[in-house]
Amino acid sequence: MHKHLITLGFVGLYVALDAASFIHPLHGLNITPWNPAPALGLVLLLRRGPGARPVLVGAVLLSEYLVRGLPSPWWDSLLSALILAAGYLLLGEALARRMSPSTLLDDRASLLGWMLPVVFGTLLNSLVYVSSLNLLGLLPPGGWLAGVRQFWVGDAVGITVAMPLFWWLSGERGLLALRAALPCWETLGYSLLGLLALWVAFGLGGDGGFKLFYFLFLPIVWASARQGMAGAIVSATLLQVGVIAAVQQLDFSAVTELQMLAVVMALIGFFIGGVVDEQRRTSDELRQTLRLAAAGEMAGALAHELNQPLTAMGAYASAYDALQARGEGGARLDAAINGMRAEARRAGEVVRRLRDFFRTGATKLEAVPLAEIIAAAAAHYQAKAQQAGVRFCVAEVPELMLLADRLQLEVVLRNLLSNAFDAVAATDAGARQVSIRAERLPGERVSICVEDSGAGLGRQDLERAFESFHSSKSSGLGLGLMISRAIAETHGGNLWGEVADHGVFKLVLPIQETPRP
Repeated sequence: MHKHLITLGFVGLYVALDAASFIHPLHGLNITPWNPAPALGLVLLLRRGPGARPVLVGAVLLSEYLVRGLPSPWWDSLLSALILAAGYLLLGEALARRMSPSTLLDDRASLLGWMLPVVFGTLLNSLVYVSSLNLLGLLPPGGWLAGVRQFWVGDAVGITVAMPLFWWLSGERGLLALRAALPCWETLGYSLLGLLALWVAFGLGGDGGFKLFYFLFLPIVWASARQGMAGAIVSATLLQVGVIAAVQQLDFSAVTELQMLAVVMALIGFFIGGVVDEQRRTSDELRQTLRLAAAGEMAGALAHELNQPLTAMGAYASAYDALQARGEGGARLDAAINGMRAEARRAGEVVRRLRDFFRTGATKLEAVPLAEIIAAAAAHYQAKAQQAGVRFCVAEVPELMLLADRLQLEVVLRNLLSNAFDAVAATDAGARQVSIRAERLPGERVSICVEDSGAGLGRQDLERAFESFHSSKSSGLGLGLMISRAIAETHGGNLWGEVADHGVFKLVLPIQETPRP
């Protein structure tokens, strides 16, 4: 039942579009400057496959009878309609073979792969269809070339402008994108700009050969640059309807020329929208990749954060067993149980914050002493320094408060210390030194400096140190410093390295003197 309703709806919409676009017909035939109905038929073929072919042929024949009638002899009209339907079937087959429906109109490559078959397919279909009309004697002498040109422009413009709209409306992802774009003040803004541009082009510039037609590019460029393909589709559709309405209202004769300008305008908008969507998808994918790559950098901080509550839980559990074995109860036993509960909540909070960071990049700001962050980050390297023969110095830290995500800042410091220990590994055993110190700066800021006795970085190496996937380590991903800088900037600070004969990296953060709610 649902399938039959879709079929009836398609046939009805096809006939309605064909009737609405039957304007300025050449010699009363199906040769008009704007023909969006085939776009609907091509979308049906791509969505439903070969089973939709009889439906499209039936819609073309029914539209020929209802919209234009059957001139005498009627078989001429029937034959020409069948030839036209066969051309649309071949064009749909070419589109289905050339590109995957799942990626249609998703990027510049798919746009180009869609546009070329449409342009050349409609040209070939126009040559065959108009030639059949000429052979059947339905065209006057010398009318073949004008018929081919007008029919080609009408089909090419109708399919180019209308097919993206029908395609997005018939798919879940495109429909969601259009729903997000339409109820927006910006959509109203470029729609009003489109009306203004139409008035300038046809009202002020109509008598001068449409020299002001380029004003119509403003709304479609705005829409596609801001809303991607969804904005380009909406704006192109509105402008196309506006152009047709102006042609009808003002009775312009240069319809074909205007339609050629309109199709170029629409294609420019589609390509801009495709580029914008590609960049947004790439940005989202890169952001997700960086969050996943940060897992390696965050794992050490997670282990350190969880070690304390888990150790405390073990101690409370041992105390509970000892108390129970001696038969004790009351306040001491309750204290052990409450201690385990508190440490379990603390461990769960650490895991939750890490999960939120990987999923959304969210940070949880809290007032935390600077000394605690530095001590927690440095604790992991005390034993490593003794094993590697490194003189590790942690200078006295000023009593300052930061409004920060403790876990993320520990990741930054641990990454800087890890790089410093790797840098001194190549030096002589007696000359291996790593230090971390903090210094208050003017303007309520603090500088945390990590230095090592390694070779240091030159200016060129330092410029590339914060680039994605650039690493001096054979096993490194080249993401640690870039992620660390991103975290620092999220906290309102900055991270950079200095050109020197040894390694120097500085992290500057704002100070929060009193804890905020």
